[in-house]
Amino acid sequence: MSEEQRYATAQAKEKAEMYRRKFLRFQDAELVYSIRRRKLMELAERAGAVYRFDGYVLLDREIFEAYLENFRVPAEEGDRA
Repeated sequence: MSEEQRYATAQAKEKAEMYRRKFLRFQDAELVYSIRRRKLMELAERAGAVYRFDGYVLLDREIFEAYLENFRVPAEEGDRA
């Protein structure tokens, strides 16, 4: 395996780990949820998913994702496969 392949593999593992974490920094959460920081912060605060300590601000994924489920639009009967 070349050095470039090892580097790409390490980056892929790092990204996969980011997606599995219970808590995310808002910079990482922006990438995971594809939502801009201001809107993400607004939704996370409404959900009660924000943790602040020692200058860190973290988002609890479980709480946030449960809150997001409230906005899901169910498929209509004719749209289901």
